[in-house]
Amino acid sequence: MTTNTIEKRERLTGLLLIAPAILVLLFVFAYPISRAFWLSLFTQNLGTELKPIFSGLTNYGRMLTDGRFWETLWNTTIFTVISIFLELVLGMTIALVLDKSFRGRGFVRTIALIPWSLPTAVMGLSWAWIFNDQFGIVNDLLLRLGLIQTNIAWLGDPFRAMLAMILADVWKTTPFIAIILLAGLQSISSDLYEAHAIDGASPIQSFRQITIPLLMPQIVISLLFRFAQAFGVFDLVQVMTGGGPAGATETVSVYIYATVRRYLDFGYGASLVVVTFLLLILAVAIAAHFLSKSRVNVA
Repeated sequence: MTTNTIEKRERLTGLLLIAPAILVLLFVFAYPISRAFWLSLFTQNLGTELKPIFSGLTNYGRMLTDGRFWETLWNTTIFTVISIFLELVLGMTIALVLDKSFRGRGFVRTIALIPWSLPTAVMGLSWAWIFNDQFGIVNDLLLRLGLIQTNIAWLGDPFRAMLAMILADVWKTTPFIAIILLAGLQSISSDLYEAHAIDGASPIQSFRQITIPLLMPQIVISLLFRFAQAFGVFDLVQVMTGGGPAGATETVSVYIYATVRRYLDFGYGASLVVVTFLLLILAVAIAAHFLSKSRVNVA
């Protein structure tokens, strides 16, 4: 049997093994997006008595002048960038602490995963109560400490509402990044740090020259996962603020939900889904490119 024949057979075997996964991905992603694109070519709302009328790219042209869409896109971007940055910094810190050997480390690791295991809707409702202006624990603590003289409407102010929402998301999802980075840290041999220390390197230098380069695959994976999740956030926003006040925390997902379920504008809602999906794919591709490039440069 020739080498080419063996390679073809191995390639065919590989394709057969991944075929079920490809079929599942096509069913889960390709069909819904294709269906949404087809629906976006029609105008179907209360004005048409919910009857689909072919309108071509009219819905996409409408999107260009839709100020509410661009505002929600900006809110989503702000929420995504700030929350992911904080989660990466805190996740790295927690992972470095949990990688050290100390009494009760297993218990601390278990406790650290509790926020990630909680349902987002339940967690969002809890944080909404925490920031409640009348009987929330945040105002109560600040009043007792004398830092404020009267209750603050945290979720009634645009800046504070976004800050509260980011804080809730960081609290819940930081353990996700921490556990991924911790797994990467445990795969790094301690001999590397010992050899580096013998050469006179400080702990900060070891962190920059050993830890970061070897952790880059885990950093890339965690950031890409979190970017996709944060950009499509819905349940946290819906439960905590509902997009308020005055749309200051409304994300693209919440706007799509309102367009389809509240206003029954199915054609325009489908076009919002398609554009959001394409923006997400583009952003993830750009982020993956730069992160992979930085990984090569650091290494």
